[in-house]
Amino acid sequence: MTFIQYFLGDFLGGTAFLAFCRFPDSAIFGQNLPLLWNLIIALFQLENRPGCSGPGLGEMADGRNCSSGAGRAPGGFSRNSCPSDARLVARGGGMGGCGAWWLLTPSTRRPCRPQLPTRPAGCRGHIFQQPQGMLLLWSPPCKVLCRSCAVMGKLQSKLKHSAYKYSRPDGILEERIQTKACQEYSPAHVDTVSVVAALSSDLCVSGGKDKTAVAYDWKTGNVVRRFRGHEREITKIACVHRSSQFFSASRDRMVMMWDLHGPSQPRQQFSGHAMVVTGLAVSPDSSQLCTGSRDNTLLLWDVGTGQCAETASISRNLVTHLCWVPQEPYILQTSEDKTIRLWDSRGLQVAHIFPTKQHIQTYCEVSEDGHKCISCSNGFGGEGCEATLWDLRQTRNRICEYKGHFQTVTSCVFLPRALALMPTIATSSHDCKVKIWNQDTGACLFTLSLDGSGPLTSLAVGDTVSLLCASFSRGIHLLRVDYSQGLALREVAAF
Repeated sequence: MTFIQYFLGDFLGGTAFLAFCRFPDSAIFGQNLPLLWNLIIALFQLENRPGCSGPGLGEMADGRNCSSGAGRAPGGFSRNSCPSDARLVARGGGMGGCGAWWLLTPSTRRPCRPQLPTRPAGCRGHIFQQPQGMLLLWSPPCKVLCRSCAVMGKLQSKLKHSAYKYSRPDGILEERIQTKACQEYSPAHVDTVSVVAALSSDLCVSGGKDKTAVAYDWKTGNVVRRFRGHEREITKIACVHRSSQFFSASRDRMVMMWDLHGPSQPRQQFSGHAMVVTGLAVSPDSSQLCTGSRDNTLLLWDVGTGQCAETASISRNLVTHLCWVPQEPYILQTSEDKTIRLWDSRGLQVAHIFPTKQHIQTYCEVSEDGHKCISCSNGFGGEGCEATLWDLRQTRNRICEYKGHFQTVTSCVFLPRALALMPTIATSSHDCKVKIWNQDTGACLFTLSLDGSGPLTSLAVGDTVSLLCASFSRGIHLLRVDYSQGLALREVAAF
């Protein structure tokens, strides 16, 4: 078994047991005693003791099914004889390992290992009182692994639909809950979706591990067209503004140009990178394409001829994303070296370097007016995991930070003003959450948790009230802003 199973079985189980022994009469324990007992049992059952098969719950743990050293007391307690006032609390060992039941003695507050009677015939899942005040917990005669899953499954089912709470920067605790079921459209992909981008007000283009770019009508739930040509996972997609054309980048080091109404073959191919292509940006007039890669280089292409016009390389500049500034000759770039660079496409030179962040920068986005941009950071456990708003005008200072995610922030977008009465942005993260933020104050206005989606990989604005969010496990989620009870974000469909 893994280290984490030993850790949960020994440390967490022992901690819970100690807390119960120290505060047996606490109101918290008193009101939730059945739930706490099930939780402690589930934690102890994560502990493994190879080479012996544990008895069923409540069955006798003797030398026939326990090897040497098995059934040790949790939390470092010693084993002693069991008095008549002992109560069953948890079972040490489990999941294919040895089993010894530990009972709490009110008089000594220490566990003991009794010789329990065998499970009575026909008794399944009942709690009943034994002579001398001993409380026993019985379960069906199945493998310990199944029993552990059943216990944890019950706990998870109680928590699955609970409200999601988070703290705003101003200290206010918010509580949101996803209650409406979403509609399941025909799936766009058969594997993880890496990126999604809006092609028009009702069409989106996505790509992923199935090596296919898919044009999808998200309002009707139908696949419009599939484009095949890449040999490996598609990593980025960039759509040409007000056009039926788009570009796709892949781990096969190729960039391809497609036309929704054109032939099945790519209209143009761009080959020049030595590693996976991780950045795509199209100029406002659609005449130039900038690509970036983990090979530390940026390439500027002539879209019409397919020829590379400029090349730039900076040591350790592993590109994570590219974005062209509207109505300007500048390209914004994020990198794994924790920096955000602004490039001048006229000669492909660095025009400005923003202050270095503490974590890898994963994504960037520019506002429609070209005055501001957002960058995202990787991280874990709330360390890093933020989005940062920058001024792209003359000062080019940091304006605001948005902190609240607990894992890497993978995407960020400026929301249309029609979505809210104030300037807002949205972020998606590996923590399965999409957050809406007040752009000016940094306050989190709403959090939507997409349970079962896996890490969220990409975010795009569909129309004035809709967002598209790509995920590892459930394809693409269609999200809609709801004002029926204040600002809220609801999942309405998945495909």
